[in-house]
Amino acid sequence: MRARFALWLALLYGFVIGLFAIAGVALWAALDPPQRDAFRAMLAERAILLATLAFLLLFLLGAVLQWWMSAYPGAALRLAEEVSLIHTTNPDHRVALIGMAEMRQLAVAINGLAEAHNALRRDVEARVEESHAHLEQEKNRLAALMSELAQSVLVCNAEGRILLYNTRATHLLARDTSGLGGTPVGLGRSVFGILDKSLIVHALDQIRRRIEQGSTDPVAQFVTAREGQLLRVQTAPVLDPARGIGGFVLILEDITRAVETSSRRDLLLHQLTEGTRASLGNIRAAVETVQQYPDMDAERRQRLVEVIRDEAQKLSQRLDESLTRDADTLRPQWPLEDMLATDLVFALRRSFEATLGVVTRYTGTDEVLWLSVDSYSLVQALTHLMGRVASAYDLREVTLELRAERRLVRLSLRWPGAALEPAKLHEWEDEAFATGSAGHPPTLRAVLERHGSEAWCQTDRLTGENLLSLHLLTSRPEDLPPIVEPVGARPVYYDFDLFNQPGQRPDLDERPLSDLSYTVFDTETTGLAPSDGDEIISIGAVRIVNGRLLKQECFDQLVNPRRSVRKEAQRVHGITAPMLANQPTIEQALPAFHRFAEDTVLVAHNAAFDMRFLQMKEAQTGVKFIQPVLDTLLLSALVHPGHVDTEHQLERIAARLGVHVIGRHTALGDAIVTGEVFLKLIPLLAKRGIHTLKQAREASQKTLYAKLEY
Repeated sequence: MRARFALWLALLYGFVIGLFAIAGVALWAALDPPQRDAFRAMLAERAILLATLAFLLLFLLGAVLQWWMSAYPGAALRLAEEVSLIHTTNPDHRVALIGMAEMRQLAVAINGLAEAHNALRRDVEARVEESHAHLEQEKNRLAALMSELAQSVLVCNAEGRILLYNTRATHLLARDTSGLGGTPVGLGRSVFGILDKSLIVHALDQIRRRIEQGSTDPVAQFVTAREGQLLRVQTAPVLDPARGIGGFVLILEDITRAVETSSRRDLLLHQLTEGTRASLGNIRAAVETVQQYPDMDAERRQRLVEVIRDEAQKLSQRLDESLTRDADTLRPQWPLEDMLATDLVFALRRSFEATLGVVTRYTGTDEVLWLSVDSYSLVQALTHLMGRVASAYDLREVTLELRAERRLVRLSLRWPGAALEPAKLHEWEDEAFATGSAGHPPTLRAVLERHGSEAWCQTDRLTGENLLSLHLLTSRPEDLPPIVEPVGARPVYYDFDLFNQPGQRPDLDERPLSDLSYTVFDTETTGLAPSDGDEIISIGAVRIVNGRLLKQECFDQLVNPRRSVRKEAQRVHGITAPMLANQPTIEQALPAFHRFAEDTVLVAHNAAFDMRFLQMKEAQTGVKFIQPVLDTLLLSALVHPGHVDTEHQLERIAARLGVHVIGRHTALGDAIVTGEVFLKLIPLLAKRGIHTLKQAREASQKTLYAKLEY
């Protein structure tokens, strides 16, 4: 606009000056010599007045031209920008009533048309929403199914980019993170950064061979070690119509504990075998001696009996210690689930009362105790046993009791009256009972063996009550890492070259903006002068994949700057020194952010400011951000050149594009707003013929803002 005004002004001045020059030459040619002398004398006498009149005339012409430019061409350009904004990005935006009466009337007509267009758009959206309701329902079912799967699942395209994952995969694969910022699992990320690429490629080669052989179940498995974990990975193909591999599904299972248990079991069996051999040999030798010499004297016989007893006691003690220490290793491998001990007691009480009509009470610890049990079969087995006891001894009331005993929980059934005989208990343990499910009916003994337990009966000498007890192994469910939920004046430029990053590649440059993956980021700092020692104190970022802002995939990290925070900066972002005292340093935080942002294009508002801070830390952290950078400040100037400087501030752009601003002046909050603004700018850039990354970079470089340095 300014350049156009200067051009028009120069042309107008040239035209007026030329007109006066032609008129002067014609007038001079028409005068005779005396008249010319008189005219020259008159000009000399009134030179100052004439110069003043000429200057006033030129000033008046400039003012008229400026008024005309602002009232018509300027207003028309502004109207064109705002109409494009309504059409492409923010249908609720309305044009300002600026310029002369005719332009205002045009603005009113445009706003009326926008209202009609908006009403039509809402009607179309309602119809589209209605027609897609079934599809959305199916999508939600799939999402619910994925979230509830017991397995960790990753769905990838043929290039290994993650297209879909569930929460369990995030939990399983997030264990190697340093706790800084983000997670290695995310849409658009490469699975080869998580699992060994050679193993996946080998599995896919196996699948291809099985497809060629006509296999109906072309899957492959492999086991890989990762950050202290041992993972079993099942690979299944996603086939295209030509039965080519268009992608693949990875189902992951952590088998670390199972393998460790198996190894401990093998070691324990080896120790028991080797450790009992000597005792059994001594016992066997003593027994054979007694058998060979039946007439030996009483003293020698007694010594042999003592040898047998001592060796038997040692053997029994060794077995008891092994069973106590490694009961979970030796117990049969059965699908057990973690359960609160009090929940098991509640299930037993309800079953006893509903099935047997026995009144129940509970006494025991209030401590939170977790058990690893097959709750259904255990409740059925104990209900069957309690039914036998109640029938044999005419019981109408029983008390359930819990007691923690080191790694075990003792569950007891207590009742007054007649005692249960051990022989009767052993007889009932071997009775099969119905569970209501198909298959061979189990016995109480089999159920107890599944749990590495056994039952016994005794009498409490203090109360005279009878007890039927069993031990169950304690277990504490593994704590899952929490899912990070996102939360909702700096100088304009610094000397940082945004347009010649070493990571800019021709293949990236030619890709459409809508096809790229982005990391939108922002920083908060101790002050505004990185060259004078100011430091980063907060980094926030979100990812954009497939044209969607993924707020659940965010990076949000405070950083200890090891220096004070300027008061004027504190008033902006509210971050104080105590909040930063125990936070990671930049040497820890910046590499974590670098991993989060890898393989993406960086986006920021006034990006040169943030990139300058990152550049200053390259030598200190060993991290370089070489990927391409886009600046929403420059992109806004591209799509709205008729707006003044202050209208390219982040809040003003967001308001103009219909983006709701939350969490302003927090790093993550500003990153989210910048990401939403960037997505709104992409269709506006397309309207101006800017479709690829290269076009966006080159056009940004030509803006006035890209040429300023401070």
